[in-house]
Amino acid sequence: MTGAAAHDRVVVADVVDRSISANEVSAVVATDQDGAVVTFAGVVRDHDGGKGVTALEYERHPSAGAVISEVARTIADAHPEVRIAVLHRVGALGVGDVALAAAVSSPHRAEAFAACGALIDLVKERVPIWKRQQFTDGSDEWVAAL
Repeated sequence: MTGAAAHDRVVVADVVDRSISANEVSAVVATDQDGAVVTFAGVVRDHDGGKGVTALEYERHPSAGAVISEVARTIADAHPEVRIAVLHRVGALGVGDVALAAAVSSPHRAEAFAACGALIDLVKERVPIWKRQQFTDGSDEWVAAL
């Protein structure tokens, strides 16, 4: 895998309007050469800022798919031993649904952990996605999903 171009090591990077899971992204990055597959699942929780949350709705800017791909390539460039898969979900989500799923494989765990952490941070920093939180008191709020 060493020496492979970053775009060859980004297996999946997309923004989708369907259910996603850590297992889905993990399955596409793991190879027989890898000793580590690190996954992340960003799950809708039932509270935020002291208020109960009943549901979320994510909306994307038209560039979100291109930006998440660019982010994944940036991480692949910085970590030449890894393979990456990352998906962000948009649309209506309920408590317990996965909003962001990522997997990074590598021959060694340290590189996989470092790259996965950097990937999640950069996705949240750069990908133009907004969320509308619906609260148990009937109010709602739009915020950057970053």
